[in-house]
Amino acid sequence: MEDQRHQDGASVQLGSEQAAVPDATMVGWTAPEMTVFACAACGAALTGPLKRLSAVPEAPDYAWWEAEEMGPSPATVPSGCYAIETEPYGPPLVVAEAPGPVMPRHGTHYNLDGQPLVSQGPRGNIVMNPDDCRGLTTRHASAACCGATPDGGLNQVCACGTLVATLCSDCCLPYELHLSPDHVRALSFPSPGSNLTE
Repeated sequence: MEDQRHQDGASVQLGSEQAAVPDATMVGWTAPEMTVFACAACGAALTGPLKRLSAVPEAPDYAWWEAEEMGPSPATVPSGCYAIETEPYGPPLVVAEAPGPVMPRHGTHYNLDGQPLVSQGPRGNIVMNPDDCRGLTTRHASAACCGATPDGGLNQVCACGTLVATLCSDCCLPYELHLSPDHVRALSFPSPGSNLTE
């Protein structure tokens, strides 16, 4: 069964009959820009306006084994923000010479022969708070006790059917959504309180 937790209503489609996300080429801004991320395949807005952080924050300390209810950890990225992941993230996972984080903030991982693994996945993922996404459902998520893991790669699908992101939400892992830069596009949006100029 698909996870509808991140779907907060219909996606905003770009087009004359529905609300459109402004394109930076249409107007000039008088204040620093924020960014809306949209599906590259259909143009549906997947986020509201987000502010870029200089780096992905460290994941908050969270004693998930002591939690009264199983569920996701506190989000790595504050609501309303995003950051660019500079390290490899997601599959393929390959054997490494020494143990280390398989992915940033993900801890160590071993194959069935006890050999340490590291990610050789893509760099440049857009990391955000999963609660800031819209119109996505879970598909092909790797098995976990109470959430999704990034081990199987892209697991979040847009309403148009395109896989666009990887959700990490299992209780013992960082709570993050990684938008794939190859499957989304960034649209400039004015910061709160800014004025549009002709």
